[in-house]
Amino acid sequence: MMRPLPRLAIALDGTSVEPLEPFLDQLHGLPVLVKVGLSLYTAVGPSIVHHMRMAGFDVFLDLKFHDIPHQVGLAVAAAARLDVALLTVHAAGGRAMLEAAADAARGKTRVVAVSVLTSLGAPDLPQVGIDAALADVVARRLQLTRDCGLAGAVMSPHELHLTLEFPQEFVRVVPGIRATAGGDDQTRTATAREAAAAGATVLVVGRPVLAAANPRAAAEKILAEIAASGESDVQSR
Repeated sequence: MMRPLPRLAIALDGTSVEPLEPFLDQLHGLPVLVKVGLSLYTAVGPSIVHHMRMAGFDVFLDLKFHDIPHQVGLAVAAAARLDVALLTVHAAGGRAMLEAAADAARGKTRVVAVSVLTSLGAPDLPQVGIDAALADVVARRLQLTRDCGLAGAVMSPHELHLTLEFPQEFVRVVPGIRATAGGDDQTRTATAREAAAAGATVLVVGRPVLAAANPRAAAEKILAEIAASGESDVQSR
């Protein structure tokens, strides 16, 4: 049985491990995942996952695999051998690719599919050949992800309502968490409390913690917001 997921993932960035060590020391003991994305993984390689695991952190490997089904299946199997808790593929890869990912990961790691990048807004879709409304695209990809047997999906906080009828165990990963919504290259954002109250399973936070004068205090504040949203939800029932 796979271990439970923490509700907060801290997105790491950089090109080497050494500058991250003081930051990891500050996070030690907190109930968080560390998210390893493209830049860090490309610079350091698979050893970065081993390093984070040895430091006591569960790892969210965010590489958004998008390739032919055979290649994605092999890549997911390789990532699962690294003992990552969470792994991303891209829902735009289609049914066969998503099913290959689900088959390769079964019982070893949770695979979640990115619906539409949170850096994209409605005006961006025609540029990549998509004429449908943003909400329709996200809804179709979320349903496809569920139908293909993946553990969950990545979506903006504004699309969480599209999963209201999904099972509770469906993992809802929400990036673009900000102290205040908007303000940078993420276009579909929300605060931690808003996203948690709307049903997010895992909230992904990068710059609001990484750039803070006291990263541990910033992470603890977000964890408190998540907890408070749960208490508010219980009181409202």
